[in-house]
Amino acid sequence: MSRRFVDLSIFLENDIASDPPGLEPKITYFTHEHTYEQIAPFFPGLRRQDLPDGEGWAVELVQLSTHNGTHLDAPWHFHSTMDAALGEKRSAIAIHDVPLEWCFQPGVRLDFRHLPDGHVVTADEVEAELKRIDHQLKPLEIVVVNTRAGSRYGERDFVSAGCGMGYDATRYLLDRGIRLTGTDAWSWDAPFVHTAKKYGQTQDASLIWEGHKAGRDIGYCHLEKLHNLESLPPHGFYISCFPHKIRNASAGWTRAVAIFDECLQASSP
Repeated sequence: MSRRFVDLSIFLENDIASDPPGLEPKITYFTHEHTYEQIAPFFPGLRRQDLPDGEGWAVELVQLSTHNGTHLDAPWHFHSTMDAALGEKRSAIAIHDVPLEWCFQPGVRLDFRHLPDGHVVTADEVEAELKRIDHQLKPLEIVVVNTRAGSRYGERDFVSAGCGMGYDATRYLLDRGIRLTGTDAWSWDAPFVHTAKKYGQTQDASLIWEGHKAGRDIGYCHLEKLHNLESLPPHGFYISCFPHKIRNASAGWTRAVAIFDECLQASSP
């Protein structure tokens, strides 16, 4: 049996436009020639020249938000409660309570790269895309959205690029048993700069974070800042995206990966 793995994650790195100004990750690198002072207190009398080649260890100090890098948002990020539409409104779960079975399932890719920046995807557009790729959703499949933002990662306009998923589009997925989604954009919703213009014109607060807020009705998770989605077919692969276990957190970092079982694909009709 042969398996192929496709990395769907971005790097955590300095000096890349991956987040709004002031919210980027910060990584300090300590290399082998700079860490004797860290090691010496553990071993009284140790001299630098006593270490092989005079080298210590390499280690990094990282300052992060749980929403830096490729990460999985928990329902707690969206609202304090969830599942109101299921007749059992309850406290939203944090990242450490996300069911692990949600995080390893068959994947489905919706291609919305042709939609303009700031466009809010509708339920009809989701349905039309599913028809185009000839796929009927199954409960717990992981649905990822390929937007124009994926091609802008690392550029100054990344945070404002790509379309977003609206409330109706998100509910369309959730009503069919989807509990984990993803996007290669900075946010599951349309970029704030575009939503702010609409809000300024209408003063309609329901436009703000409307896709996220669908989690009030049915609890779900989504991946943000995915990468390389354009390399995926519409379906026929698994996605693995187990989050880091951070108690009571709104998100956790993940190394999202697409997994292809080449033997099964070759033998399928």
